[in-house]
Amino acid sequence: MTNGLIIVSFIGFLIGFTLIGLASLIRSRGTRHDYYLADSSVSPWLVGLSAVATNNSGYMFIGVIGYTYATGLASIWLMLGWITGDFIASLFVHSRLREATQSSHEVSYAGVLSAWYGANNARLQRLIGVISLIFLMAYAGAQLVAGGKALQVLFDWPSWLGAVLGAVIVSLYCFAGGIRASIWTDAAQSMVMLVAMALLFVVAVQSLGGVDQAIAEMQMVEGFLDWFPKRLALPGLAGALLFAVSWLFAGFSVIGQPHVMVRFMALNDSGQMRQARVWYYLWFTTFYCLATGVGMLSRIYLADSGSFDAELALPTMAIQLLPPVWVGLILAGIFAATMSTADSLVLSCSATVTHDLLPHNIERPLLIKLVTIAITGCALLLALANNQSVFSLVIMSWSALASAFAPLLVALCWGRKPTQTLSIVAVLAGLTTALLWRYLGWHEMLYEGLPGILVGLTIIYLPQKRAAPRAV
Repeated sequence: MTNGLIIVSFIGFLIGFTLIGLASLIRSRGTRHDYYLADSSVSPWLVGLSAVATNNSGYMFIGVIGYTYATGLASIWLMLGWITGDFIASLFVHSRLREATQSSHEVSYAGVLSAWYGANNARLQRLIGVISLIFLMAYAGAQLVAGGKALQVLFDWPSWLGAVLGAVIVSLYCFAGGIRASIWTDAAQSMVMLVAMALLFVVAVQSLGGVDQAIAEMQMVEGFLDWFPKRLALPGLAGALLFAVSWLFAGFSVIGQPHVMVRFMALNDSGQMRQARVWYYLWFTTFYCLATGVGMLSRIYLADSGSFDAELALPTMAIQLLPPVWVGLILAGIFAATMSTADSLVLSCSATVTHDLLPHNIERPLLIKLVTIAITGCALLLALANNQSVFSLVIMSWSALASAFAPLLVALCWGRKPTQTLSIVAVLAGLTTALLWRYLGWHEMLYEGLPGILVGLTIIYLPQKRAAPRAV
């Protein structure tokens, strides 16, 4: 009976989230600019909530909680570094990117970067488009995998069924309002999930007899409350600081993620970027703290066995502690979050194909939507063939995109005016460095985006003509 109530609750809330996305159809204007950028008319609170939900989604609900379950207290270095790096990047990039979007009249991330100063850098635009397509597709596959894992633990369904269901929902979003459907769903699920995560944290602590008892039980797990991760490039505090700095670069890497930055490109007025950031970081910090706490508490409730998948810690713990209706809500929220992020990734891929790679831009809305659905099918195939964890897939794609694009975007925001050739060299060098770093296995000690970004910046900052910086 309990499982039946969970299923009913899950389906009901999932339908609710989906209807919110489909309701965006009433605001659709049937143009390419509206489909990909919501006609640059999104209010600050929607931009903030949508951007942070897209930034985290399956990574936060599945990946981070699983990582905290396995790592313990030392996972806070990841949180501190990530949020700090993200915030630093936002101070000088977001407003300038929004202004460049308006002045260039471009609808894609690649288009804005390549036309920043009005130049026609077609080769650079195609290169950014190809790299975006490859890694955003892998990222989208990871989101479908995350949704499949959530349904697997809830209903004991095969994980492929959840991935297929997710692809269907993404297709519905694409035929509704494009990026607006994704933004509306992001905002709804982010608010609901904040409340649900707080409830789960409070119930878990109370069921253990309070905070002191919870800490006492965590102390019984060897090394779980150690401040520093076990595997560090350097021992002690120096190693922990290097670890934190590497994750600071991971947070800074958000500016290299087309599917996140498109939210800020869609803001109705660049002068309201500060309000959007307030919404973004208020939610980000609160939810990340709650997710870390739930991840640590889950280690007490769930046996640490070789057969248990740590990335299933959140839904498994919810089933054990919460009433069926709330379990259904949490699972529907997780699933909706991963699907709206997958939708954002797919839309970015679609913009890349229709605007950056094809010799003639596609303008007809129906053709744009058909391309988007074709890309959704490709992402589904990747998800079905996946043999990596959600955390691993996301970090690999995240670092590759950041290493390729962040150095160029930073240079443009700081008034640098690199030639097309130098920009291409920097993009390829940063990407190659990050991929080589991961191939050699060094990413286990140091986030590969750090050397990738530094190499790209070094190349970009070879002596070049400096342009006047844009005003914030």
